[in-house]
Amino acid sequence: MSSIPQLPLADWIDAFVEWLKNASVFFQSIRTTIESIVDFLVLVLELPPAWLLILIIGVITFFTSNRKAGLTIFSIIGLFLIYNLGYWDDMIQTLSLVLTSSLISVIVGIPLGIWMAKSEIVASLLKPILDLMQTMPAFVYLIPAVAFFGIGMVPGVVASVIFAMPPTVRLTNLGIRQVSTELVEAADAFGSTGSQRLFKVELPMAKGTIMAGVNQSIMLALSMVVIAAMIGAKGLGQQVYYAVGQNNVGNGFEAGLAIVILAIILDRITQSFNRDKRKSA
Repeated sequence: MSSIPQLPLADWIDAFVEWLKNASVFFQSIRTTIESIVDFLVLVLELPPAWLLILIIGVITFFTSNRKAGLTIFSIIGLFLIYNLGYWDDMIQTLSLVLTSSLISVIVGIPLGIWMAKSEIVASLLKPILDLMQTMPAFVYLIPAVAFFGIGMVPGVVASVIFAMPPTVRLTNLGIRQVSTELVEAADAFGSTGSQRLFKVELPMAKGTIMAGVNQSIMLALSMVVIAAMIGAKGLGQQVYYAVGQNNVGNGFEAGLAIVILAIILDRITQSFNRDKRKSA
């Protein structure tokens, strides 16, 4: 076996990355766009005082959870605890990163999932790519992200999108494929065009499955905040990263608790869309 020459796979990858760097204008435009989205979200979230934003999120939680007082009280108390512990600004940065990553994942992932559902060729091509995206260790995504976008929030968002997008793509594909053939045939019988069938039959019927994918993508994006802190992404992950480096258990627990509170609030809000779908069915 030792006589078999080793494939220079690493050299090929390095050469490919260097070749991609020639498209610096393209990557700079992506960086500028992502920075603009993150900065806008941070500006919007920091515009109201903390107490007012806590109340707004509490109201949103109340109505999206079918007026459940328990979850609303948890959201208000949890966010106030984050503010009281001094992690409010970090929470805003983390929320902006997660929302940006989730927005990009949805904008790109849902059309890809629809394309997969409509074409077996596309499905066979994308499935191994999605498998690679989901099974590759998350730390590996940081290397090309830094190579193309430097350090900071932007490579953190890019790595989060790559890591978090597959569930949205897969479950959009699954949801559309699970739509009853009788409904599709009935839409065709009434003379619906392809776009009318998609937007008025298939997507509404697949809404619950698609939102489950969006929910998973949001949770995966949030799980990347600690890892993204290694390449300069600000937020709660950075505080966890500092606590690990300093072996500070207390600060690490506080920052981790803030992440858990934020995760529960985002999870319950997105799950409410699935409940609405089941009740309307």
